[in-house]
Amino acid sequence: MKLLRVGTAGAERPALLDAEGVLRDLGGVVPDIDGELLADDAALGRVRVAAESGELPVLDADGLRVGPPVARIGKVVCIGLNYHDHAAETGAEPPSEPVVFFKAADTVVGPDDTVLVPRTSVKTDWEVELAIVIGRTARYLESHEEALAHIAGYAVAHDVSEREFQIERGGTWDKGKNCETFNPLGPWLVTADEVADPQALGLKLWVNGELKQNGSTADQIFPVAEVVRYVSQFMTLYPGDVINTGTPAGVAMGQPEPKPYLRAGDVVELEIEGLGRQRQELKDA
Repeated sequence: MKLLRVGTAGAERPALLDAEGVLRDLGGVVPDIDGELLADDAALGRVRVAAESGELPVLDADGLRVGPPVARIGKVVCIGLNYHDHAAETGAEPPSEPVVFFKAADTVVGPDDTVLVPRTSVKTDWEVELAIVIGRTARYLESHEEALAHIAGYAVAHDVSEREFQIERGGTWDKGKNCETFNPLGPWLVTADEVADPQALGLKLWVNGELKQNGSTADQIFPVAEVVRYVSQFMTLYPGDVINTGTPAGVAMGQPEPKPYLRAGDVVELEIEGLGRQRQELKDA
């Protein structure tokens, strides 16, 4: 299933995109798409039955904002330097264990919402990423099979980053990762049963129409199952939590001088095979 949330920010309602690409209202079946729903097999079953019935009300998608596909996200866990080619372009050694950091849940916005360039920013950068959405409480998982069984689905994430804040201003990476609007998510939460192999997904990103990133999750240093298993050794993952799994080569930081960092007026578009497409215009904060 392709689950999504539509409407003005803070007042989104649940919806789904059916097999024919028609947008349908889920408001009469479930109150929202969140961790509570994703952990409830019976409720998800009702959604599936409703989707297959073809009787859900049709929504007019014209001019309708798409919000983040998951409400009330508890935490956004991020994995850094998780593609061989991205580690190489930044001059970093491939890590021996996953590099883990956080984004606050309030950085999450809709897939086509405006991204704000922070005041004083000179190095705002782009990163297309596969996002994992957790569907069952995960702690101390022992195997990759267990890890995959705890995944509700996948989505497109844009891990926007300010490199000067992240790398040159001291401390941890948090300052460069948690600026407002720095995690567009969606358009859809695609349930795990529709993603046959999360290690065979193409990722692309364009800036002002120019292709900048063109990679595959096959190049991940730590695959999806290992990321979930590993993270569960250090923290409890709850339904509705999100894990951003890293970005392939092609970010501004990895390009020759003068590096083409983002500015107000730029347009970024990104997509992951089968998971949908995003588009953001950048404006000054």
